[in-house]
Amino acid sequence: MVSAAALLIAEGARAQDRVYIQIEAQPSLRQAEESVRGYAATLNGVNGFTLGGGWYGIALGPFSPDEAAARLRQLRITGQIPRDSYLAASAEYRDRFFPVGGVLGTPDVQAAPAAPSVSAAPQIAAPDAGLPATRETPREARTAEASLMRSERELLQVALQWAGVYRAGIDGAFGPGTRRAMADWQAMQGYDVTGVLTTAQRADLLGQYNAVLDGMDMAEVRDTRAGITIDMPTGAVGFDRYEAPFAIYEPTGDLAARVLLISQPGDRTTLGGLYEIMQTLEIVPREGARERSRDGFTLSGTNDRIASHTEVMLRDGQIKGWTLVWPAGDDDRRARVLALMKASFRITDAVLDPAAVTAGGQAVDLVSGLQIRRPRQTVSGFFVTPGGAVVTAAAAVASCGELTLNGAYGATLAAIDDGLGVALLTPSSALAPRGVAAFRADVPRLKSEIAVAGYSYGGALSAPTLSWGTLEDMRGLGGEDALDRLALDARPGDAGGPVLDMGGAVLGMLLPRAEGGAQLPGDVFFTADAPALRAFLAANGVPTAASTVPGAMDAEDLTAAATEMTVKVSCWD
Repeated sequence: MVSAAALLIAEGARAQDRVYIQIEAQPSLRQAEESVRGYAATLNGVNGFTLGGGWYGIALGPFSPDEAAARLRQLRITGQIPRDSYLAASAEYRDRFFPVGGVLGTPDVQAAPAAPSVSAAPQIAAPDAGLPATRETPREARTAEASLMRSERELLQVALQWAGVYRAGIDGAFGPGTRRAMADWQAMQGYDVTGVLTTAQRADLLGQYNAVLDGMDMAEVRDTRAGITIDMPTGAVGFDRYEAPFAIYEPTGDLAARVLLISQPGDRTTLGGLYEIMQTLEIVPREGARERSRDGFTLSGTNDRIASHTEVMLRDGQIKGWTLVWPAGDDDRRARVLALMKASFRITDAVLDPAAVTAGGQAVDLVSGLQIRRPRQTVSGFFVTPGGAVVTAAAAVASCGELTLNGAYGATLAAIDDGLGVALLTPSSALAPRGVAAFRADVPRLKSEIAVAGYSYGGALSAPTLSWGTLEDMRGLGGEDALDRLALDARPGDAGGPVLDMGGAVLGMLLPRAEGGAQLPGDVFFTADAPALRAFLAANGVPTAASTVPGAMDAEDLTAAATEMTVKVSCWD
């Protein structure tokens, strides 16, 4: 990332290093004189130059390129100069009309070349530009104050509010409430209490207000490929890569902050899809405010690790937006950075190419190079009612902060039997499953073939898989009547899944392997058998169906029946 200051320094190797901060231009000398005197009342180093073509410019300087870039950024932040101020070479200026008798600085530095796709200027820690050389009297302070623009007056009210002395609205009007706040702040700082801030006191107040941003190097970043310009904490993040629809800015130091710029062509359907996808990412905590309109959305959330805020809008067939991810607990600094990003966000007609992705950004657990939020554990379950009630393994759901079915539907824990190892889940809203378990009513034959349906690979596959085995015993190893023993090759994700006979009837629910204790052979598994499951469900007011399917199904039909009743159960922190 190349800064404007660095570009000017490179040019300065062939010339004298003196540049200006161009504040504004006026189409008449009278307007320019009024403007330049207003700035001179609060800032040092103010100049007025003719620009040619009947235009007149107001500029600060001259400075070295590094100093100019730093002061430009600080003065923008404090609202002392317009946001569109920029660095200009001495050669752009002609005769000086203010101050009278002034001598034009060295005019040999060439204009800086066009900025690269991402550029930023450094920030200095304290707003020392523009302080008067002598102490102001109260009358002089009022005169200087009268020249402030409305945005500057509003910023002072914001800073007073931040200091805890101002509680009224931000309107730029210095009425009795603002005067009392100024007096209170002066008293807190040990200044003479007048209710009117001098130029030096205003700088002190704004310096305190901005001190929280020390080291953040808030700077304007222009991402021309994404078509977005925004202020960004360049001291904490830097451009890393494009993974459409994101331009990703990763941490550059110890602060675990991230910024995403969002840019893609699309319509309201695309916007809705992005709204859903964003909420699957780890960088968007599940708990937080969600606001959605026809042409945009915002997502906010906080967990014990991060605080995240996303704003996205749809304009003229383009979706543009941004996300700030910040460490949890650093609220004051995050709020300041967030406010500056909101205020500075602008877009152009450019849009990120949907093909702008890297090979490393394409994986089953990634969306455009960003990690999908992953549950603590994913197991299996199966539907036992037409409304979507589910039976699953108790150990997998007993201490979850949130439960989902098939990754999309919320569920609550309705009942649990720790002794049997079974839990009953009810969906947050009624579902209409394609298949519901029918339990085998008679006693199955030992050594008969069985199948277990489950999400063996923790949800990596979109549908359950079937594992085949045999029914070895109608009791547990300790003689437990509620358990059946199986010979089976199963995985942890299969726990909670239905155990089926070859006719599709449910013989039981697969239990997870016990941790510790006796080390059983790898193919030994147990089920909570059908009679025990039906008794558990009946005790909790859930009627069950008995199987009436005669004979055996072929493998294809059995797989289809198992798939329709089996559910992916996810446990979230």
